Amino acid sequence: MAKKEAPIIMGAPAWTATFGDLMNLLLCFFVLLFSMSSIDAAKFEAIAASFSSAFGIFTGGEPAIGQGALIGDGATQLNALASYVQTMGLNEEGDPVEEMEQAQSDAQKAALEEQMEASEQLYEQIRQMMNEEPALLDTVELNYTSQYVQLTVQGAILFDSAQVTVKEEAIPILNKVGQILEMYAGGTIEIEGHTDNMPMTGAKYSNNDELSSGRALSIFNYFMETTTLDPVQIKHAGRGEWVPIADNATPEGRARNRRVEIRIYNPMSPMYNPEG
Repeated sequence: MAKKEAPIIMGAPAWTATFGDLMNLLLCFFVLLFSMSSIDAAKFEAIAASFSSAFGIFTGGEPAIGQGALIGDGATQLNALASYVQTMGLNEEGDPVEEMEQAQSDAQKAALEEQMEASEQLYEQIRQMMNEEPALLDTVELNYTSQYVQLTVQGAILFDSAQVTVKEEAIPILNKVGQILEMYAGGTIEIEGHTDNMPMTGAKYSNNDELSSGRALSIFNYFMETTTLDPVQIKHAGRGEWVPIADNATPEGRARNRRVEIRIYNPMSPMYNPEG
């Protein structure tokens, strides 16, 4: 007599459903323990970020869990757990996020103070050199920011109207400025040309942008011919009429706006680059 074939049971074994329920219950249990415990939120955020990059599970940006309630299936719970980890332990007193933001703000302030101190030291050194050269004191304006020390020379001293050729009487001034650059410029140098807002008429250049670029290039070329500066370190650009420092409605204001600015970045500045 032929044997009966065993009936074929379709689908997963029944024990897998029970096992899945057990895993969900365990997950809920451990999350409940989380909600009642006190942990270092900053460290846990780092753990969550590590899991996110490794497995792509924690997507972030999910709504907070709230009072420890978990909803949905397993994948939803994991996403909610990541969001909960990012927000757990926050309160009005001793908020970890606020503490981290404050620490970051303090670090930024400290870095800014260091940069400002470096610029001030560079400024004092250059000012001392200029004090020994009366011609520079009368023709070069010196100031500084947290990033750089800036030497400003009025355009009328350097160029004739609407021209880019350096005037003969400006050569001694540029020679002294070149010596300063050689001594103190270990990194990036910027040369910017600026004009007033009067339109160009009957000149070689059709607009102020072209004129200011040509003047910045002329100063760059002069330093390349007369100094040992590395051209890789020097940037030159024309800003035209777009960055005025005085009122273009008056002749005095327009005269101030026609200028060349030379910036020496201090070693603490992010722009300081010895390799150009």
